[in-house]
Amino acid sequence: MRITALALLAAMVGIAVWLWGFGGADVISRWATQTQRDVQNGMAVSLRALRAGDTSALAGLWALCLTYGFVHAAGPGHGKLVIGGYGLGVRATARRVAGLAALSSMAQAVVAIVFVGVAVSVLGWGRAQLTGVADKTMAPLSYGLVALLGVWIALRGLRKLLRKRKAHTHTHVCSDCGHAHAPTPDQAAAVHTWRDALAVIGVIAIRPCTGAIFLLILTYALGLFWVGVIGVLIMGVGTAALTAMVAFAAVGARESTLAQAASAKGTVLMLNIAEFGAGVLIAAVSVQLLLRVI
Repeated sequence: MRITALALLAAMVGIAVWLWGFGGADVISRWATQTQRDVQNGMAVSLRALRAGDTSALAGLWALCLTYGFVHAAGPGHGKLVIGGYGLGVRATARRVAGLAALSSMAQAVVAIVFVGVAVSVLGWGRAQLTGVADKTMAPLSYGLVALLGVWIALRGLRKLLRKRKAHTHTHVCSDCGHAHAPTPDQAAAVHTWRDALAVIGVIAIRPCTGAIFLLILTYALGLFWVGVIGVLIMGVGTAALTAMVAFAAVGARESTLAQAASAKGTVLMLNIAEFGAGVLIAAVSVQLLLRVI
């Protein structure tokens, strides 16, 4: 059981090392960036056709928006990192983590709509100012907050490990006292507070994606802002689809590992190690992303 727990922790560290130390993030980033650029060019073509009166271009545009959202989520970013790490480290159900992924993606879309809407209609900003604020201010802020979220999760897991060690020592002293000195697996699986959900949604949603800004600015300039609003929401659906897949994969990996535990106490120990490891992974990768933008 301890070997399995350590293997889970080692796998998390291995992913971080590959992404950070061996250029894994760069490989994925180049592919995602090129694909997103191609999709953006397709959006521009569809919008020109729509502006010229070809209403059939609308369906194609929104299909591209769905594709963009999915591909955007596939590239290196904090959304799936947070959702995947949370799914590995916190014993919430797959449905709950997937729901959190969907809410986070849609919240990010809404933030983009409000941000661009206010910036262009009230402040009179152009694309350069919008993307500058998004990339130079909101992106570093988001990555920094994700790193803090990772540290928070890691510290929470570490505190549980230390409490369990103290409880284990105390149990040897009074093994027949009749008190419970460690939570059961069911207690460990209890719903975490809304604070968790709000933190996850907040750190993901705070930075609008570049593709959403591009589409909203272009549609605003063409007098088709409503088309952009719907398109960005569809992007959110595409992003949610990919991050939900990550959520199910993370929860499946966690539960298959926990199934090997020989006892309730063993399951709790593995959960605590997984929570600590997930927090370290989130913090490490988000620091890497932060260093790339500052």
